[in-house]
Amino acid sequence: MPADFRHEQEEPGDGLRPHLWQGRRLVLLDRDGTLNVERHYLAEASQLELLPGVIPALRRLREHGLGLVVVTNQSGVARGLIQPAQLTAIHERLHELLGEGGIELDGIYVCPHGAQSVCHCRKPRAGMALQAARELGGILSESFVVGDKPADIGLGQAIEATTLLVRTGHGAESERNWPRELPRPHVIVNDLPAAADFIVRQLADRDRARPWAV
Repeated sequence: MPADFRHEQEEPGDGLRPHLWQGRRLVLLDRDGTLNVERHYLAEASQLELLPGVIPALRRLREHGLGLVVVTNQSGVARGLIQPAQLTAIHERLHELLGEGGIELDGIYVCPHGAQSVCHCRKPRAGMALQAARELGGILSESFVVGDKPADIGLGQAIEATTLLVRTGHGAESERNWPRELPRPHVIVNDLPAAADFIVRQLADRDRARPWAV
């Protein structure tokens, strides 16, 4: 279950036509190495630093009516390397930095368990995504998962979403050493702005192929 969660429902962006299906498309975002600079077990809010281009990329996704959700494994909590209060402070700082750019996340979902746990929420398991969809009214098969590790891509595959591996954080290493037993991501891009470009093109392609309500 998430250790830190916040969401606010929003109306779709201006100019979007109503879809025939019910529900909302989400972008499920990894945190470390995707939104912010990768640090080994980030434990201090003062060390949180957004990667270049993150705010414009999120703004573009939001303008296309997408929900923005962070799903993050934080095994440092289970290991005693990060205290729950520190994690809360980090996410408060994340909200603050994004808010300065006019971005409000729909939610942050955290798995605080260790790698050997049998929880349902640790990526690549689908628990955090399923909870986000349930609470935010999202349709996961119409959604996108963006991250820098095989676990992020595994989560996307588990929920039948479109998967994007970014080369920031651990992404370049993940690309070079991709596990042979795992399916590869749908696309590999340099960073979150490039991911946003791909997602927007995908939305346009899908909408052209789908009839609209009249």
